[in-house]
Amino acid sequence: MNLLVLHGPNLNRLGQREPEIYGNWTLEEIDQSLKHLAVELGVTLDAFQSNHEGELIDRIQESEHVDAFLVNAAGLSHTSVSLRDALTGSGKPFVEVHCSNVAAREEFRQVSLLAPVAVGTVQGFGPESYRLGLRALAASLAAGQ
Repeated sequence: MNLLVLHGPNLNRLGQREPEIYGNWTLEEIDQSLKHLAVELGVTLDAFQSNHEGELIDRIQESEHVDAFLVNAAGLSHTSVSLRDALTGSGKPFVEVHCSNVAAREEFRQVSLLAPVAVGTVQGFGPESYRLGLRALAASLAAGQ
């Protein structure tokens, strides 16, 4: 199984930006942790971060070799119909993750445009949300879902 982790805007600032909300891990540390877990799960994993919606969409469209996505679209989760369309248009499953519990935050963050078309959503566990999401995505693919 080939999986791609997509990190949206401002996630390159993890570890520096509002650690009381997002935790102290850097994006590099999260990616390294995911790569170690991927080996344990027997999957291949690549990661991509961009602050630009179009670059994320381009990466999705160029991912013929990818079986599924693990997505933290950050603020784009709440605003981007185009990102949702790219993910659904890929025909590939994805799990949405968020470090913070978006349901307990500002009202505008409580609605995700991605969640209704995702296999599932993991949120509120800091960087562990990514690891839980990866485990769930791999299990879902192995079960043929």
